[in-house]
Amino acid sequence: MASLKGRDYLKLLDFTSDDIRHLLDLARKLKALKRAGASHRFLEGKNIVLLFEKTSTRTRCSFEVAGYDLGMGVTFLDPASSQVSKKESIADTARVLSGFYDGIEYRGFGQSIVEELAEYADCPVWNGLTDEWHPTQMIADMLTMQENFGEDLSGRTLVFMGDARNNVANSLMVVCAKLGVNYVACGPVQNQPEAWLVETCTKIAAENGSTILVTDDVERGCTGADAIYTDVWVSMGEPDEVWEQRISSLSPYQVNARVMQLAGPDAIFLHCLPAYHDTKTAIGAKIAEQFGLTELEVTDEVFESAQSRVFEEAENRMHAIKAIMYATLSDEPIEGAE
Repeated sequence: MASLKGRDYLKLLDFTSDDIRHLLDLARKLKALKRAGASHRFLEGKNIVLLFEKTSTRTRCSFEVAGYDLGMGVTFLDPASSQVSKKESIADTARVLSGFYDGIEYRGFGQSIVEELAEYADCPVWNGLTDEWHPTQMIADMLTMQENFGEDLSGRTLVFMGDARNNVANSLMVVCAKLGVNYVACGPVQNQPEAWLVETCTKIAAENGSTILVTDDVERGCTGADAIYTDVWVSMGEPDEVWEQRISSLSPYQVNARVMQLAGPDAIFLHCLPAYHDTKTAIGAKIAEQFGLTELEVTDEVFESAQSRVFEEAENRMHAIKAIMYATLSDEPIEGAE
């Protein structure tokens, strides 16, 4: 496998199956060091900057703690703290920041923004989330799958339920195809992935001995699955006006006890969070008042069940991001961390 040092991490279509397995191996080793309380300040003296145009609990905390654990200095910039796209262009921002920092993270809107940052920066750029892709989440998801089913995920089946054309679903299709995991996009026709991506991933999956299935049939999609995955029905930045339509079209694809029974007793439930499984959030309470629904994409029963791995998955974001940053900033092997 070629070194990833100096590479940008923008979308998983840019990486080989071996590259992804290498990142997963690093994540396991770094997690073992963290759990053992062993110092792993392998990147001491380096500095990174986090550019956030979309807020996040997990992404910010994961990058900050990962950076600190690796010995790096970390600067956080939100829209109020920088001039990105307001008084300074993306290209100029990239050239300025790469003079100060060894790595740049971006979490925001269009993929074109993070691509432009990478084009003009002289250091690795990491995609913390865009409207099109969520590649850091994928290493966390596959690490969670490995912890439940073993390192070789070939032949396993993961089903995404709901808005199967969003950034998480698109990224899951790619990573599953690369790792030989059967992928099912299960949702209404209007929320299914774009044809070009299905065609691309079908070819990649065939090379790795797996399949891609797009269906609006819940029973067909979920029966015998190893993992059931879902995400919120309305993404950050979308107008409130779309809730009514999404609830109408996506309610049949809620992850509930019946779905998990179709998958089977050994199946796990995954969600990138936050999740609307009760009314304990402002949005959850608002939806309950407006539409009479107390649970949306997943029921509280499933979310809190023994099959749920959502909080292990959330923790794994930190280990995944640590692996991504380490791999793109150093090519030194990590020893003694199994």
